[in-house]
Amino acid sequence: MNKMIVLEQNFSSFQTHKSSAFELGGVKFLSKEMVLYTTAKAQVTYDLKKLKIEVDSTNKKLIIKEIPEAEIKIYPDVKIHFMDDYAVNRFSKADLNNIMESAKKNMTNSINQTKLKEEGRQQLISNLQDIFVLAKSLNYTIEDETKTLPEIL
Repeated sequence: MNKMIVLEQNFSSFQTHKSSAFELGGVKFLSKEMVLYTTAKAQVTYDLKKLKIEVDSTNKKLIIKEIPEAEIKIYPDVKIHFMDDYAVNRFSKADLNNIMESAKKNMTNSINQTKLKEEGRQQLISNLQDIFVLAKSLNYTIEDETKTLPEIL
């Protein structure tokens, strides 16, 4: 595996879940509450096996043929920070699992993946510029046939 992690960010939030056994006249009875601490690590990676570069040593050129798509991975985690329920109205194991899965989905959905991709792309450009310094010092020119990295040239 030749993955380059170009960006890694951590996110966190508190989420609250409230419910009750029943409601009578607008008043909730036997309410229960849970506060969850949700974290997530988001990574933007590029598969370098899919980066296609051709070397033209006769004309001293590095030709970028293909740049892989950014891959975003999000690793959410949930911990119960506080739980208040009554003996007659406890959270069931299924309730807990559903609430925690919902919290993970909420965290994942709250992360701006478009912004992550753009920040990751800028970091990829910076990394490639660092790599191509050697080629430029040997008087090679860089050609981008993908037309996606004008900043590199």
